[in-house]
Amino acid sequence: MSDKWVTVMGSFVADLAFRTKVLPAWGETIMGSDFKMGPGGKGSNQAVAAARLGGKVSFISKLGRDAFGDLARNLYKAEGIDTQFLYETTEHATGGAAIIVDEVSGENAIVVVPGACFHVNTEDIDHAKPAIQNSSVFLTQLELSVPAVVYGLRAAKNLGVPTILNPAPALPVPDEIFPLCDYLTPNESEAAKLVNLPVTNLKEVEKAADVLLSRGVKNVVVTLGAHGAFVKNASVAKVVPAFNAGPVLETTGAGDAFNGGFAIALSEGQDIVVAARFGCAVAGVSVTRLGTAPSMPKRAEVDVLLKANP
Repeated sequence: MSDKWVTVMGSFVADLAFRTKVLPAWGETIMGSDFKMGPGGKGSNQAVAAARLGGKVSFISKLGRDAFGDLARNLYKAEGIDTQFLYETTEHATGGAAIIVDEVSGENAIVVVPGACFHVNTEDIDHAKPAIQNSSVFLTQLELSVPAVVYGLRAAKNLGVPTILNPAPALPVPDEIFPLCDYLTPNESEAAKLVNLPVTNLKEVEKAADVLLSRGVKNVVVTLGAHGAFVKNASVAKVVPAFNAGPVLETTGAGDAFNGGFAIALSEGQDIVVAARFGCAVAGVSVTRLGTAPSMPKRAEVDVLLKANP
C-alpha cells in the first residue's frame, strides 16, 4: 500500500434511490417497488472506494449545515477519511440525486443537484494544497464547477502530483483542461461528448482516445461497462476485460468504484494496465450489490477476485 495519500476533490450529494419496473413518462405517476436514501456523489463515492481499498484518503468538498451534510460527516468518520478540507456553508444546502433504477436490468437514470459542493472555490483549493502536495494521486470529477476543477488540476500539476479527471457527468470543458490530465477516465457516452464523435464500438473508442491524446491528455482510459476498459497512451493500446463477480444488481456506483480502485493502484506504483485491471475488479464486485457507497468493496474481496482470475 502507498505511504502517501490519495486526495479526492469532488461532490457529496444524498442519493435518493427509487427502484421500479418501468420509467414514468412526463406527467405520469407510477408505484415503485423500493426506496433507499444514502450517501452519494461521484467524488464522495470515489473517496469511499479508495478508503475501503486501504488508501489514506483526503476529501475536498463543501457541505451545508443540514441533515444531508450530517450523513456525509458520519460516513467519512466511519470510513476513516480525512475531512480537514471538507468545508461548510450556511448559504447553500447539501445536494441531492434522484436515482431511478430498473429493478430487472439494474440500469439507472440519475438527476443530480450538486448544492453546496458546487461552491468549492479557488480559496478552498488553495487552503487544501498541503493535502494535495502530500498525495501520490489527485482525483476529481465534473460534479463541481468547471473553473474549480481546472484550478484544482492545475494546482496538483504545479505541485508535481499525478492527476486523474473522471469527466462525469458529461459536460462541455475548456481545451485548457486536457493538458492538465495525466489520466482521463470517461465512459463511452462521456468520451463521445468530449470529442463530438460517435463511440459505439472499439474502433470508435480508440479514435476518441486518439483525439483526447492529441489535445494533451497523457493517458486515456475509456470504461466500457460489462466489456471492461480500453487503455491508450503513447505506447499502449489495450482492452482490459471486465470481471464477473456474480449477478449484476445495480450499476450506479460502478464508474466510481473503478476510479477509486484505479487511483489506489496508481498510488501504489502500478502501471496503467494493471491499475485499470484493478479498477475493473473493484467495479466487478460493486455491481453485485445494491446502493452506491455501500456497494464499494473491501480490499480483501478484490484481492480474492483477482487471484481467482489471474
